[in-house]
Amino acid sequence: MSSIAATRLPRRTKLAYGMGDIGFSLTSTLIAVYYLIFLTDVVGLRAGLAGTAIMVAKQWDWINDPIVGHISDRTRSRWGRRRPYLLFGLVPFAIVFTLMWWRPPISSQGWLAVYYGAVFMFYDTVASFLYMPYFALTPELTSDYDERTALTTYRMAFSIGGSLVAFIVPAMIIGEFHPDNAPRVLLAGALFALLSALPLLGTFLGTREDPDLREASAPSLRESVRAALRNKAFLFAAGLFLLTWSAFDIIQAVLLYFLNYWLQIESVDAVFAVVFVTALVVLPLWEAVSRRTNKRKAYIQGIAFWAVVQIAMVLLAPNSPLWLVLILGAMAGIGVSAAHVLPWAIIPDAVEADEMETGARHEGMFYSLVMLMHKAAAGIALLLVGWTLDLSGYVPNAAQQPTSATTAIRALAGPVPALLFCGGIAFAALFPITREEHHDMVATLEQRRASSGKF
Repeated sequence: MSSIAATRLPRRTKLAYGMGDIGFSLTSTLIAVYYLIFLTDVVGLRAGLAGTAIMVAKQWDWINDPIVGHISDRTRSRWGRRRPYLLFGLVPFAIVFTLMWWRPPISSQGWLAVYYGAVFMFYDTVASFLYMPYFALTPELTSDYDERTALTTYRMAFSIGGSLVAFIVPAMIIGEFHPDNAPRVLLAGALFALLSALPLLGTFLGTREDPDLREASAPSLRESVRAALRNKAFLFAAGLFLLTWSAFDIIQAVLLYFLNYWLQIESVDAVFAVVFVTALVVLPLWEAVSRRTNKRKAYIQGIAFWAVVQIAMVLLAPNSPLWLVLILGAMAGIGVSAAHVLPWAIIPDAVEADEMETGARHEGMFYSLVMLMHKAAAGIALLLVGWTLDLSGYVPNAAQQPTSATTAIRALAGPVPALLFCGGIAFAALFPITREEHHDMVATLEQRRASSGKF
């Protein structure tokens, strides 16, 4: 019988697993919040070209991510299927991330776009070999419906803490995003590369994979893709994840523009701090709501609340009182917290639905496809933001933006993500697995493995 039966995980395991997400949170937040404004206001790349370079680079993920997930599923080693990648991918990950923040001695707009597109593609490749196996550990550490939410809550506590640091500290190091501060940007990039790599070593040392699952049959690439696309629960989980995080990516990309050029707030760090401290504090709330109801209902409540807050935020007038902005920031943090925990806690439940149907486990492929769709959508989101700013007449570093630019910024900060949130809510409402159904699936699978000797 597999040892991932429904038992409570030790706190040390939850902490060791959760700390690994600091690395991904630091790097992904830094890219989502600062990369576009770094390219436009420090490098001097046109906003449309910057968004295009990122979007084109992310198209490589259509090939890269499924292959990485498949390789992870088929890996067999004394450390398991997932953990070896956490150990051997640290150094390349840190080096390539640093190169993303270097301003090369190139004056041509076209060649600058080529450089940043190429280095972004290289970073995505290296990062995939780290986070794909890391995410696939979740369903392998526990099969319990509520323990998965608890494990994800620990992970997201580290994730939100990392996001808070990534929002605030770079601005303290860099100051203004201006060409003269390019060396400071590179310093911040190198520092965060180091801080991102080290926690993954702790995850490697502090977790253990199920030894029975190491011996599971290795599916072919075609079988893995087919299993994912035929899994109704996975498709609904992927849909709500995709729409939620696409909205989050747009908000992160446009937030600095919104605070600087529409609200004209100087205390940007205070707003970031309030959002993410609130998100961190209320994480246990969403675990409790999920246990009392279920993950699907908790998600709907949290994301609907956030959609309303985003609309309220863009209705604020320029130079609104800081206290009012901070209150809305704290309310947004409640939704941010729900978005961090619940989509990630829902996805693993599709693994058992897959095993019930196919008799095999395809965790690596499932997570690779989810991240592939997310990264492709994130690329489209940044393309949308970049070209919307470009076509609206946005002027980098200008104290006064044209009305067309501020209108575009407000639309991207409010109505657009709110519509995406509504789509995620629709997918959540249709998600087919309840707590009771999941418990029954786990029990059936344990009996099946015990009687067949499989795993």
